[in-house]
Amino acid sequence: MHKRLAILGSTGSIGTQTLEIVSKHPELFSVAALTAWSNSDLLIEQARQFRPSTVVIGNETHYSKLRDGLSGLGIEVLAGRDAFDFVAASASVDTVVAAMVGFAGLRPTAAAVKAGREVALANKETLVVAGEMITNAAARTGSRLVPVDSEHSAILQCITGETMSSVEKIILTASGGPFLNTPAEKLIHVSPGEALRHPNWSMGSKITIDSATLMNKGLEVIEAHWLFGLPADKIDVIIHPQSIIHSMVQFTDGSMKAQMGVPDMRMPIIYALTYPERVVTDLPRPSLKSIGSLTFEEADLKRFPSLSLARTALSAGGNMPCALNAANEVAVTAFLQGRLGFPGIAGAVEYVLEKTLLNNEASLDVYEETDSRSRSLASEYISKTPKQ
Repeated sequence: MHKRLAILGSTGSIGTQTLEIVSKHPELFSVAALTAWSNSDLLIEQARQFRPSTVVIGNETHYSKLRDGLSGLGIEVLAGRDAFDFVAASASVDTVVAAMVGFAGLRPTAAAVKAGREVALANKETLVVAGEMITNAAARTGSRLVPVDSEHSAILQCITGETMSSVEKIILTASGGPFLNTPAEKLIHVSPGEALRHPNWSMGSKITIDSATLMNKGLEVIEAHWLFGLPADKIDVIIHPQSIIHSMVQFTDGSMKAQMGVPDMRMPIIYALTYPERVVTDLPRPSLKSIGSLTFEEADLKRFPSLSLARTALSAGGNMPCALNAANEVAVTAFLQGRLGFPGIAGAVEYVLEKTLLNNEASLDVYEETDSRSRSLASEYISKTPKQ
């Protein structure tokens, strides 16, 4: 089962944890390619340890430093966005770990799918933005999409061995983030530092803020729709603050399956890489006695409107989820930079959706045009919205 991996976004949270898994299971995995956008120092360190055949830096200004840092090792050093696509589609790769953050991960993931590569998908935005295009391409080429998100991994584990016709609905769990019990009037004043203090998970800044707004769960609803072929009304979201049950499936006979585990992303990563097999790991085990109790509650959509906005975009279809994603990326960046208040993230997304014209053509050109225009609209909203 030895797999040669191309890790897109190797210096990020998912990428570094994937490499940790590779280092512990050299009998299962080797690294064929590593890519990063600008963190050349860490990329050099990773390449020296794992000795891939190819390394890519997206920001071309770092090319010379990367080339010099890997001189004499026999590693091909490339730069630029097109190089991401090249390694993702390479015949020397068995599995592409799509761990780049945001819209930037769409093109290389699409290249991997077009080439028929297996994709361990951590970049949820790929299916949020271009779910129809990607799933159609995967059906044509035989590319297998295996989710890395803990929630979608949980769903996959629950339905393995089942028929999809027996699935009544899936239930995605959400921790509720750091502001689960924060009154609405106080959300105006929360800081980026407070929003980044997730109670359970250690993640990158973008996904952590998305968790705080519940946009992350909205994006996961859209991703689940494409991954599992279920309509939106069969995909529920429930708040589960302990983050022990990662998601659930309810079946037509009334029974329910839940997948449980400690909040550790290495678990869904290794499951995606070895699916449908399981391997022995030294990852931590949940202790039910220590956990004590598991609780659940409805999401407060008035305080966290991002989840409703995501469902609205999914219902509209076409390029609307793409607009949603672009607006959210711009708004989250503005919030992290102190240019937008926390409630303004959802405000920017709503503004962009209202001004976006529906286009049902499932093509990369349409998605890229929509992404560009939506970012401009979101910037327009931010520039004229006073920070609370």
